[in-house]
Amino acid sequence: MANTKEIQKRMKSIQDTMKITNAMYMISSAKLRSAKQKLEDTEPYFYELQSAIARLLRHLPDARSKYFDPHSNIPDEEKKRGYIVITADKGLAGAYNHNVIKMANELFKQGKNNKLFVVGELGRRFFAKEGMEVDSEFKYTVQNPSLHRARVIAERVLELYNKRELDEIYVIYTKMENSVSMVTEKMRLLPCYREQFEKNRPPIDMYQEEIKTDTSVKEVLEHIVPNCVTGFIYGALVESFASEHSSRMMAMQAATDSAKDMLQQLSIEYNRVRQSAITQQITEIIGGAKAQKKK
Repeated sequence: MANTKEIQKRMKSIQDTMKITNAMYMISSAKLRSAKQKLEDTEPYFYELQSAIARLLRHLPDARSKYFDPHSNIPDEEKKRGYIVITADKGLAGAYNHNVIKMANELFKQGKNNKLFVVGELGRRFFAKEGMEVDSEFKYTVQNPSLHRARVIAERVLELYNKRELDEIYVIYTKMENSVSMVTEKMRLLPCYREQFEKNRPPIDMYQEEIKTDTSVKEVLEHIVPNCVTGFIYGALVESFASEHSSRMMAMQAATDSAKDMLQQLSIEYNRVRQSAITQQITEIIGGAKAQKKK
């Protein structure tokens, strides 16, 4: 059985760890609120872009654009797919990184011409260790997601798509359903499909304004769609960032609760050992007193 000094040392160590977990919980909580606010501030703009595309497609159903070309002439197994994988830069976030990496790993192995664009240091290390093809120039952090970073990422993948080096582009990220539930999702960025912009189609009898453009619809779409892709990437970055910190908050809360349970057990053990030591001292004093009387 450990003595009182050893138990006190362990209790102090656990208390110091609790200070760290509590601090990390508070930091993640603040970053989570900031990320949600950023997304709320920018969502209206990108929703309006999607609405504009939906209106164009609704009024001009025969409109054509390279961003809506499904490449149906290419066999599915020969298509060149690019996956933007959003992981974290740090650990201590429960199963957050594991779930994203697992999905990306499974999808990558399904085709022969797949390429990974990994955001986040942990993901880059994992795929490099596995010897999987990762874009070496694609080195972006997930900390404090910004529109500028989303635009740079979009420009990179759009360049490859326009050069026909990629036929399809997906983003794999974590969506935060609520404060305790996160889901790993795969979203296709390119080519776009009409159904994703026609989800909220107005009633047939509703008045629909006439659309006139000074240029061709193809040129309008080729200007709007890249901005829309930037919005999708930005949304995925912020959702992943929020999910990471929500996962870290839950992990730190679980660690704190576990530490409290350990402290309670150690406190009981400390009292037991201390009581045993006091009893031993009393016994020794009584024994010594009896021995003195016999003399």
